[in-house]
Amino acid sequence: MKFCSECAHPVVLAIPEGDNRPRYVCTHCATVHYQNPKLVVGSIPVWERDGELQILLCKRAIEPRYGYWTLPAGFMENEETTEQAAQRETEEEAGANIELGPLFSLLNVAHVHQVHLFYLARLRDLDYAAGIESLDVQLFTEATIPWDDLAFPTIRTTLELFFADRIKVREGGDFGFHSVAVNRPMMAPGEPY
Repeated sequence: MKFCSECAHPVVLAIPEGDNRPRYVCTHCATVHYQNPKLVVGSIPVWERDGELQILLCKRAIEPRYGYWTLPAGFMENEETTEQAAQRETEEEAGANIELGPLFSLLNVAHVHQVHLFYLARLRDLDYAAGIESLDVQLFTEATIPWDDLAFPTIRTTLELFFADRIKVREGGDFGFHSVAVNRPMMAPGEPY
């Protein structure tokens, strides 16, 4: 940040009085500009028939990680709930009609100033199509997921947690809620997680 959004004068990085972290502070009007983590919200859309479970993944048409697979997710907008963000992102990226379930994972990605949230979701039908931010949208079983071509560590972590919980569900348990820190950076293209 170089200029104040209140008065357009230059800002400096300083620790404001009564604070304990460096913040951008306006040299003219003294406005303190707080920068906080962004929320990335999405869903884990599943289709299950005759005991076979599949998950809908999107192949990214945008950077970062163009051409890699991800769950439908994106940045939360102002004036929407996390549930609305998950629903909207699933519709925008995968053209999918879902019934949203409970929050499944909360992933702290502190090194990039983000928190990722994923909701369980059930596809209402198989009428889905790639949105403008997706090259392709496909259903995958656990065995066919392109594990080496997943876009982000948070996607891999969420899918691993999902399939671990799926074993518990088959044994009469439930899906849990998972809160984890993901410290792995994105890998270079062609480098597996």
